[in-house]
Amino acid sequence: MRTREYIITQILAYVVCGLAALLALLPFVLLLIASFTDNNWATANGFSYFPEKWSLEAYRYIIGQWEVIGRSYLMTIIVTFIGTAMSILVTTLFAYAITQREVPGMRIISFMMVFTMLFNGGLVATYYTYVNYFHIRNTIWALIVPNLMMNAFNVILVRNYFTNNIPFSLIEASRLDGASEFGIFFKVVMPLSLPITATIGLMAGLGYWNNWENGMYYLTERGGGHLYTIQVILNNINENIQALLKNQSIISGLHVELPSTTVRMAIAAVGILPILFLYPFFQKYFVKGITIGGVKE
Repeated sequence: MRTREYIITQILAYVVCGLAALLALLPFVLLLIASFTDNNWATANGFSYFPEKWSLEAYRYIIGQWEVIGRSYLMTIIVTFIGTAMSILVTTLFAYAITQREVPGMRIISFMMVFTMLFNGGLVATYYTYVNYFHIRNTIWALIVPNLMMNAFNVILVRNYFTNNIPFSLIEASRLDGASEFGIFFKVVMPLSLPITATIGLMAGLGYWNNWENGMYYLTERGGGHLYTIQVILNNINENIQALLKNQSIISGLHVELPSTTVRMAIAAVGILPILFLYPFFQKYFVKGITIGGVKE
């Protein structure tokens, strides 16, 4: 039976959650409005939810670069799809392996995994290793492998989910029926792990979609320019605009009218909108996966 105190608590909870959601949404609304604001007005008055002048100049500039942007969008989709699939496969396999307590050496491997959360070799050592030993420079693997394919936090989430939600007796019964370890993993464990799989898939996909560091570190314009992703291209566009505006006073006769202020917002909107459209479809799995996978053994 719902008491008066329970109803009041529920109302207060909904009000607080609604206000929190509104505060989280307001920056995205300002981002979109600012991208449609006239550049001169925004430069003089700053960004506002109610600008006096509107303009599509920032998007016209981006559309003028659409041949390059379209190719980079395609490359981003390819990298995100391949990288997310590989990340899910490697992470879940690793997590499943370290849950097998009867296998010797799993504790050492688990310690090595946690160790990577605390210490790393640094950027110089990482770059030297990937370039000189794995030879990924100016290849698509430069956008997939470094720092993104697997991380210890995701492995711990998946391991906890496997431990707390998949009965060990079910795995033992599958073994008694003659199933191989890969058969158990793909036919028993994975079908029961949709929430956590969707959770780490969403986080990995966001990481690949938003990543620009790997493109900057491992791709050169001459050898790997055709592999640039949307984040790298949009970052380059922003830097080119700033360079032109900076040098127009130095080079005589050079005068450019570029939406230097609002184009940054338009660039951010172009990069983030696809993720905003996809996130609601994964939200229910994300919440469940984080809640269950985050429970300590």
